[in-house]
Amino acid sequence: MQNQNEPPVEANPDQDDQTVEIDLSSITILDLTSFQLPDLDSVELPPNLIDLDLTTNRLSNLDSRIANLINLRKLSFRQNLFNDAAIEPISSWESLTGLEELILRDNKLTKIPDVRIFKKLLVFDVSFNEITSLQGLSKASSTIKELYVSKNEVTNMEEIDHLHELQILELGSNRLRVMENLQNFTKLQELWLGRNRIKVINLCGLSCIKKISLQSNRLTSMIGLEECNALEEIYLSHNGIAKIEGLSKLVNLRVLDVSSNKLTSVDDIQNLTR
Repeated sequence: MQNQNEPPVEANPDQDDQTVEIDLSSITILDLTSFQLPDLDSVELPPNLIDLDLTTNRLSNLDSRIANLINLRKLSFRQNLFNDAAIEPISSWESLTGLEELILRDNKLTKIPDVRIFKKLLVFDVSFNEITSLQGLSKASSTIKELYVSKNEVTNMEEIDHLHELQILELGSNRLRVMENLQNFTKLQELWLGRNRIKVINLCGLSCIKKISLQSNRLTSMIGLEECNALEEIYLSHNGIAKIEGLSKLVNLRVLDVSSNKLTSVDDIQNLTR
């Protein structure tokens, strides 16, 4: 019980109005997804960021401060308003030597940006743009393991044969007519080429590939798959294939989608029934 001779304890008028100071140097991940920001003027960028996600905003110009984030490993500009001129300064961001993932998906690009400066790049995504050619990729680092260029207007598979480390290649929803320049992709595991204009399968005997998607093309035959012994999943729906063939050596095959073709019988699928 409080001593009646003691003065009453006074409440601290500032107690409920205290502000907590955050040590920005301790923040390594900053996610500003869906803030609809037109710029980053109102944002303080922590100096030790490793991951900066600016997905779904209204950015149309690069903030030069990003170039000084020397620890940055992942950078996403997905679903913004960058055009070729606006993204060009990225080619001189020499301080970002450790960048491993660059996402430029769903912007207004018409060409492949110059990313040669990023010598440790592992993931590069320029899907959902208006890119008409892969020219410029020959300058990209051979360290890239995942390349996404889907939903563009690309007509040729060019300037990619130096990407020896590639494991995933996504070129779906383009204007490709020929599968080419794949022979060096000895580590490729997934190839996505759906919604193109390809007539003949040409995988150059890729031994490691596990998933192949060629749905919604102009195929009339399955010939070309038989040497890819590691294949586990094949997607060939919405083509003009009349006969199932070339599967006898594919002992690892688990998924075969040949729906919406011209098949009248189902043969050569022993591996799928094991």
